Amino acid sequence: MNEVTTIAPVRKSVTVKAPIAHAFEVFTSGLTRWWPTTHGVGKKPIKAVLMEPRLGGRWLEIAEDGTETPVATITVWEPPHRLVMLWQISAQWKPDAAMRSEVDVRFTAEAADATRVELVHHRFETMGAEAGASMRRDVDGGWPGLIARYVEEAERNQA
Repeated sequence: MNEVTTIAPVRKSVTVKAPIAHAFEVFTSGLTRWWPTTHGVGKKPIKAVLMEPRLGGRWLEIAEDGTETPVATITVWEPPHRLVMLWQISAQWKPDAAMRSEVDVRFTAEAADATRVELVHHRFETMGAEAGASMRRDVDGGWPGLIARYVEEAERNQA
């Protein structure tokens, strides 16, 4: 009998003091402004982190020498309300196109100048029980600090 492992999703949510379009833009097109270049999975020092803002687009690390390392692939692109990515990183924090955990980010206008951002990182079981549990622990500890950096950037630089 094959037992299916289910690993609980990581859920994080914040309210950003910014209009929904701005909140979405900073999370996606403004990724280099808030994602730390010290959080790389490539083998070389990172110059920039960017997201190709479209369905099928990639989350990329760009090394100082121009080398591109893919981190995720966008599978749902609904600006300014939602974005879903296949997170293609192994539990050893190496790029791996076979990895299929998923990051689902939803943006909901709470007022003209306030946006609720809800992030769910899930489907860790696609990595296998041990690797999935390891990745879940890591991202559960990592997303809060990253989201705090995102909120700071979104609230500082409003259009």
